[in-house]
Amino acid sequence: MRSGGLPTMSDTSSSRLAPKRSHAALLSWLAGLLLLLSGCASVPPRPADTPLAFVLVRHAEKATDDPDNPSLDAAGHARAQALAAELRDVPLAAIYATEYRRTQQTAEPAARQHRLPVTAYFAKASAAQNAERWRRQHTRGTVLIVGHSNTVPDLAAALCGCTIAPMDDGEYDRFIQVRFDASGNAQVDTRRYGAPHH
Repeated sequence: MRSGGLPTMSDTSSSRLAPKRSHAALLSWLAGLLLLLSGCASVPPRPADTPLAFVLVRHAEKATDDPDNPSLDAAGHARAQALAAELRDVPLAAIYATEYRRTQQTAEPAARQHRLPVTAYFAKASAAQNAERWRRQHTRGTVLIVGHSNTVPDLAAALCGCTIAPMDDGEYDRFIQVRFDASGNAQVDTRRYGAPHH
């Protein structure tokens, strides 16, 4: 402002810009708040707030790159992504997969999504011992277990104390869920996920 008291050009420009800056800051703040609220709405329940459940799947389709320890093929990677999508809103507490590449790769998308490590377990270990250890270590939330066609049915049976149908070598899409109520009673739900197996 000049000494005579009349506003200068810079004074009037600043006064006109101030409301615009304030309006832009408000819009930015509101956009950030909406983004935060939408992110909170998509967060799955915390494992501590949900009953104990185990999800058991066989590894996805395997490639022929290594006869002893193959990777997943393209269909297998697509199924691993489908598994992660199935579990997107599930409160995962832990993820286990055998020491083989195909089971680890099947679990990886879900692990990245939930920011959990994939803990290896020995494929040839006793199903009863694994089940007992997992029941002892976990009391709440959902635990993902990735195994093999000749181990998943036995692991599920050991967890639920019931009979589980065998899995043939061409079956990749069975999704077994063993849920426990407050009294420790198990209920088994079986369904399919991803592309139908051939």
